[in-house]
Amino acid sequence: MIETAPILLTLQLALFTTVILFLIAIPIAWWLTQKPSIFKTIMEVIVSMPLVLPPSVIGFYLLMAFRPEAFLAKYMHIRLAFTFEGLLLGSLLYSLPFMVHPIQSGLASLPGSLKEASYSLGKSKWETLVRVLLPNIKPSLLTGIILTFAHTVGEFGIVLMVGGNIPGKTRTAAIAIYDENDQFHYDIANRYALVLIGISFVVLFSMYFINRRIQRDNYF
Repeated sequence: MIETAPILLTLQLALFTTVILFLIAIPIAWWLTQKPSIFKTIMEVIVSMPLVLPPSVIGFYLLMAFRPEAFLAKYMHIRLAFTFEGLLLGSLLYSLPFMVHPIQSGLASLPGSLKEASYSLGKSKWETLVRVLLPNIKPSLLTGIILTFAHTVGEFGIVLMVGGNIPGKTRTAAIAIYDENDQFHYDIANRYALVLIGISFVVLFSMYFINRRIQRDNYF
């Protein structure tokens, strides 16, 4: 039998990561779709870097930032290494492009006349974003949410480096698979893997199904 704790911890991490990134990614994506500048280009590069960097690179620098001699622990008394909070921070950094890019693409695809019409009616930039633009990119928002959640569920490298393998605290399902396989418990590892496959399938199926419903409703 497999333990439920790694599965629940994985879902909790994915949920927290998705909710926080949704709130963070919307203003970032909106800012990136405004008038181009060198600062926006640099920001786009930073946001996209987790797509090409090995997880071990990000995990290594996070560990350096979390070590007892570093500023956070030494002067602010914040300890994040091998904690759920550390896992969450690592997941936020590594999953950032999976939330920002779909929302940015959705906002960029909207006609400029939609925004100008809202401004002409006296709406502020924030009101225009929340009440006019975002409701018109529901498929993009859903894609960002689903991809971020699914990506966090399957994350291994950063989670292992930052959180280690502490049962009930930082041992996610992906780490449990690695641990059980390392101990030649292939049956248990297979059960964990099947659970993650099932979760990923359901999550992605939901995204495609709901997007099709939205497209069909918009068509009619």
